[in-house]
Amino acid sequence: MKKAILIIALIIPLVYGCKKDPDPDPTDPYTFEERARDGLYDLMDYIYLWNNQMPTVKLSDYPGPDELMDALRYTPTDRWSFVSDYDDFMASMGGSFVGHGIRMALGPENKVRVVSLYKNSDLWPGGVRRGWIIEEINDQNIAQIFLSGDGAAYNALMGPSTAGYTNKFDFIKPDGTKITLTSAKASFTINSVTDYRILDLSTGKTGYLAFETFIEPSKQELDAAFAYFKTNNVTDLIIDLRYNGGGYMSIAQQLSSLVLGKGDTTKICYKLKYNNDVAADWNESFKFIRTDSPLGLDRAVFITTRSSASASEVVINSLKPYIEVSIVGDTTHGKPAGMNLFGYPFPTNTKPNPDYKYVFAPISFEYVNSADEGDFYEGMIPDMLANDDITRDWGDPQEASLAAAISLLEGTKAKSAVSYRRIKVFSEGDQLPRNLYLAPPGQFLK
Repeated sequence: MKKAILIIALIIPLVYGCKKDPDPDPTDPYTFEERARDGLYDLMDYIYLWNNQMPTVKLSDYPGPDELMDALRYTPTDRWSFVSDYDDFMASMGGSFVGHGIRMALGPENKVRVVSLYKNSDLWPGGVRRGWIIEEINDQNIAQIFLSGDGAAYNALMGPSTAGYTNKFDFIKPDGTKITLTSAKASFTINSVTDYRILDLSTGKTGYLAFETFIEPSKQELDAAFAYFKTNNVTDLIIDLRYNGGGYMSIAQQLSSLVLGKGDTTKICYKLKYNNDVAADWNESFKFIRTDSPLGLDRAVFITTRSSASASEVVINSLKPYIEVSIVGDTTHGKPAGMNLFGYPFPTNTKPNPDYKYVFAPISFEYVNSADEGDFYEGMIPDMLANDDITRDWGDPQEASLAAAISLLEGTKAKSAVSYRRIKVFSEGDQLPRNLYLAPPGQFLK
């Protein structure tokens, strides 16, 4: 089988520690970057979902794999295939982050507010939470930067993603008092579960989960949250995915399985569909998995925005055939496709375990649920539009999106009196997963 011959197991032992480029062959006229470029082309020609629709290119026109990926990407459908530094990618999927751990956006009355904050940020012990107003950074009023949408000015103000780099923040707390905090950027592991709690509604106990990204540490965090839900006998669930851009498919499978019952592990969670050249060997169905605290629910409400993508959409789509699924907020990103990941250099007989420099991540499959539903490249439409109310903290029943989710569960369907608006969230760099990955990097054997 081609799958067995050409692609070694997708889940391989990860290579940690210092990485270095392989020693060049003195008889090889190509540079390492050129060899990587050619290797990417071979990989794309084989596994890329739209391999028969790639443009014709002259390889020598591209100095390395990054430039070639840009040229080969099937546009406008493919907005996602990429090439990454291996160490940077593995750090991000392990939850490693360098910065203040803060996100912010322009809220009502043109006030810049905290959108989210990681619990390992040094701002967290100072009490900073979602909804706080950020009046100034380094004595500069930042509202104009957000009004103009000037990302370059924002990045220049915040400075590099370097541990030890400091910024001064002037906050206004919800009670109107002001506080100034100086924060040093640091390297830390992020929390992917932003918040979880029990809401006592007229329909019974409802679990609320705010979940930001599908990464390796997520498994234990989700297990802890759902153990709490199960202990408290929740009857409904609200899953807040409003800024969740994706991550590992195995975590999406886990989260979907936690919603269903113990006996549902015989049912199909999702199916993967590859290009016609490899479909016979690669197409595969994945069932729900056994978890420690399955809730066995009949319905769930999801809160989404245009930033809810990939693995977030997998969870929603996978549950639709089995339970009542509702969506509030905004249309999702629209990414019913994902990647197998490949480390480069590819292994050879003489170097079966090379020191990896790159991760190649071409879109290689589309996914559908057990009812063969997918193909939502325009996004999933919400049952009820609701504003992303950044004036209130996570889990506040009066926050617009959560209030809409509660109204759906309680049957009141109260709509916000405020006209709908989208917000632009400014993050520190691009350090979180924004795609759907089947597994840690595997190896392409030429």
